[in-house]
Amino acid sequence: MYLKSLELSGFKSFAKKGVFDFTSDISGIVGPNGSGKSNVAESFRFALGEQSIKSLRGKRGEDLIFNGSKNIGRSNRASVKVTFDNKKRFLDIDFDEVVIERVVHRDGVNQYFINGSQVRLRDVAELLASANIGSSGHHIISQGQADRILNANIKERKEMIEDALGLKVFQYKKQESQRKLQKTEDNIAQVESLRKEIAPHIRFLKRQVEKVEKSIAMREELKGLSLDYLKRESEYINYNKKKIEEDRVAPEKELKELESKLQKAKEVLAKSDEADEKSEELINIEKGLADIRAKKDALVRELGRVEGQLAGEERRIEKEKEEQKVLENRTVSYSELDKVAQQVYSQLDDGDTKNDTEEIKGILRTVGSIVRDFMSTTFSGEKSVDVDYSELEKMKNEKTELDKKLEGVSEDESTYNKKYNTLKKEIETGKDDSREAEREVFSIMSRQSELRIVLSKLSSKEDEVSHAKDDFERELQEVAVLVGRAVLDYHKYDLNMNSEDIANEDRGMQEERRRKIEKIKIRLEEFGGGSGEDTMKEYKEATQRDEFLEREIVDLEKSAEALQDLIKDLEEKLSTQFKEGIEKINKEFQNFFSLMFGGGKANLSVIREKKKKKSDTDLSDIEGMPELEEEDGEEGIDISISLPNKKTQGLVMLSGGERALTSIALLFAMSQVNPPPFLVLDETDAALDEANSKRYGDMIESLSKYSQLILITHNRETMSRAGIIYGVTMGSDGVSKLLSVKFDEAVQVAK
Repeated sequence: MYLKSLELSGFKSFAKKGVFDFTSDISGIVGPNGSGKSNVAESFRFALGEQSIKSLRGKRGEDLIFNGSKNIGRSNRASVKVTFDNKKRFLDIDFDEVVIERVVHRDGVNQYFINGSQVRLRDVAELLASANIGSSGHHIISQGQADRILNANIKERKEMIEDALGLKVFQYKKQESQRKLQKTEDNIAQVESLRKEIAPHIRFLKRQVEKVEKSIAMREELKGLSLDYLKRESEYINYNKKKIEEDRVAPEKELKELESKLQKAKEVLAKSDEADEKSEELINIEKGLADIRAKKDALVRELGRVEGQLAGEERRIEKEKEEQKVLENRTVSYSELDKVAQQVYSQLDDGDTKNDTEEIKGILRTVGSIVRDFMSTTFSGEKSVDVDYSELEKMKNEKTELDKKLEGVSEDESTYNKKYNTLKKEIETGKDDSREAEREVFSIMSRQSELRIVLSKLSSKEDEVSHAKDDFERELQEVAVLVGRAVLDYHKYDLNMNSEDIANEDRGMQEERRRKIEKIKIRLEEFGGGSGEDTMKEYKEATQRDEFLEREIVDLEKSAEALQDLIKDLEEKLSTQFKEGIEKINKEFQNFFSLMFGGGKANLSVIREKKKKKSDTDLSDIEGMPELEEEDGEEGIDISISLPNKKTQGLVMLSGGERALTSIALLFAMSQVNPPPFLVLDETDAALDEANSKRYGDMIESLSKYSQLILITHNRETMSRAGIIYGVTMGSDGVSKLLSVKFDEAVQVAK
């Protein structure tokens, strides 16, 4: 026996604590009408989790609490305890005795306890389902509900059969799996939504990272080119500075010595009695040439300075042209352009509905503002594209003026040289010793002229090297900003060439290297400054999050697939066990039905109800219109019977007694297939005559071998089969009281 006792306190008419000890296979509960004996059956349903107050003959939770009488005050709570013997572990819990208790308070709050620990209703339901027990199952048949299974629709009847077959536990698992599957699918949708949200940002970051990677590659390329360029330029400058200084020493020394000799020769010539007009002319020519050459040297130096500035200005303009070309070819992303286009389209669509000129003008102004804002936002960080040529023109004009002046000075020098050469010939042809001084002056001046030309060339070269040094220092600073301080160690860069070969290289090649460097610098400026570490870090974090979400989706999809497989397995198990159970129930149903009626046929069958397909307009009732097609509805159970010696077919044609016998036969058949631990039958034998009562009693004794029976009855035949009888009485105070007679013990005493 699994059911040990039932304890009621404050439940309906049981104001005081009442305990039923079920020590016999068959226990009877008897008493006059209105004594409260049917409350016992309802207390079982209440304790096991019944949620329908109406099925417990109440409207609110407080209707289940003793409401008081003239002698006893009302109770504030009602509790029912059901105690099970769990030594065989028919309940899936590791206790030898299990006490399930339910308490309801006047405010409608319900509490559930298992062995004194408060739990959820769901915990109670799952524990009982594992033992084929439920709050409203087939094993608790209240008064007037014996033929409930006959009156139920096919779907409800199927649920009762599933409950009787112990399939509730699979239903719970299936429902739980479906809830988990729905939650998993919701999570998949949320994760996919998150991936869709961050995808555009990742694409944007990827483009930025590609730019950063390109800029890194270009910086490396710029670093290599710059080290090569700077090393060559440094060697060129240092070599030429040193060489100019070396080449200047000898001419300057010789020129100084010649100046001293010339001075002495002039003094001799001036003091000579033989001085004549040719000597004066020679002296004047020498002075004129000296002045012209000084002026020419100044013009050459000034021209060198202007040419250096002009070259720098031309490089600046060339750089600005490159920047202008980059700006003109700047691309705008589709998403940026599409956003502006949608705004413009929206305004134009509004304009289609307007007739007022002012409103249309307002829309046009709005469109203009949208385009203007887009241009301002998109190109706000760009440099001006206007190239200033004014300084270049000024320098070119200055160079032209200097060229003209130098040309005039050169003509004057040429004129003096002609006179000088003529006088030279005249002096050379003179045989008189008095002309020796003139010839010496001429020789010195000729050599001085040669030396000054050499020094002038060295000065021009020096100016050229000086400009190259300025350009070198500026280039070094610009490159250091773009690629870092590593380029400051350019002097360590190995070219595998000696300084002389580097210095004598064609300058056009070095200029080509500089142009390559300038192009890369311009492209780097287009990509923007900074190392891009933040962008790379953000892209890495975003891609890692996307990869995590992708793995999350894979895991969730695997979980969903596993849940779908589990649901499929549960459905197959439910279907298989349900079909096998129906076959077993049909066998027992036929046996009990034949026993009750002395023959006949009874059968359960699985059917699907037919229902018409939904239509927007139902015209089937109109004459001549075709009826709507039918489609299969929900699956359920149909009962077909055939009484012996009668033409009665179907449940509708049965009398009240016949319905009672049929329902009892079916209930007993269900109990035989998957016997519950106990059965509570509340006056299910009320409609039976004496002959059928005896058959009913025989079936009761047969069922008691499989399930513990609690019978609420008025039938003497049924009472005679009970091992213990509890009498329920009610006095004038409206409180149900218990009396008990244990026939099993009495028989033992009598023996």
